[in-house]
This record gives sequence, structure tokens and C-alpha cells, in this order.
Amino acid sequence: MKVLLSIKPEFAELIFDGTKKFEFRKAIFKNENIKTVIVYASSPMQKVIGEFEIETIISDNLKSLWEKTKQFAGIDEKYFYEYFAERENGFAIKIKKAFKYKEPLSLKDDFKVTPPQSFLYLN
Repeated sequence: MKVLLSIKPEFAELIFDGTKKFEFRKAIFKNENIKTVIVYASSPMQKVIGEFEIETIISDNLKSLWEKTKQFAGIDEKYFYEYFAERENGFAIKIKKAFKYKEPLSLKDDFKVTPPQSFLYLN
């Protein structure tokens, strides 16, 4: 099983160029069998542009999470804390291997789904 994540285009591109090795989430999917993330680059791009394998998922308090991930966060510390505002803990999906599609796909036409707010399970 795979999961579809909505990711801002600028961060999605950083994943595929290897700069960003962690994708941060306030909430995480419960299914532990998820090994692959399909990347939906949200507005203004609105296309499925690739996928990545999950190495591990880190759940920790924000201070520790930042210390563990900051070298390859793809974001600065200020943005990290703004994203997790009013939360004590967060999640970081460690990216094992990313693969960008040659041609972007359409959620509506190719997957028959609407953009998820956070994530969506795919078979």
C-alpha cells in the first residue's frame, strides 16, 4: 500500500533534487505497512510528480526532532517552528530513495481522487 501526500511544490522539488531528506508532518498515517509516498505537488502545480521510499518515521518533541533532522530538513529553523506552532511533538518521514516521474500525472485523471488535505491511502 502507498500513501499520497500533498506537498508544496518548492518542497517537493527539494525532495527530488536530494536537498530535503525529511518530510515533516503534524499527523502521520496509522498504517505501518506504508513503504512508499506518492508526491502530489499542491497549488499552483497541482500534479503528481514522483514518489519516494520511506526509510523510517521519526516521532519526537520538536527540539529533538529539529536536532535530528536540521542538516537535511530543506527548511530553516524558523519555518520548522512556525509549521509546528502550538504543538509539542512532530513527525519526520526520512526519505530513503526518491524517483521523479518523467511526466507529471493528474490526480483526477490518473488516480481518480481529489487532493488530500494531509494524506490519502492508495492501493
